[in-house]
Amino acid sequence: MRYSAEDRAVLLGRYIVENKATVRAAAGYYGVSKSTVHMDVSERLKKINPSLYREVRKILDINKSERHIRGGKATKQKYLMLKDG
Repeated sequence: MRYSAEDRAVLLGRYIVENKATVRAAAGYYGVSKSTVHMDVSERLKKINPSLYREVRKILDINKSERHIRGGKATKQKYLMLKDG
């Protein structure tokens, strides 16, 4: 289903807040690129719905601060699978 850029920005913002989702997860769920999600929630949403923008920004800031931990866990899991496989 096609949405206007403004509607999509709100949908993406709500999805991120409700699911504490990453940009990558939101992009996959809605079938758009990570660049589109980032543009929608960081620029468009700020103009359309500032309160939702602030909530999304909090989630994205948390995700950014934790990404090095997620990367380490993913690498550990990869090598555990190679070892067992």
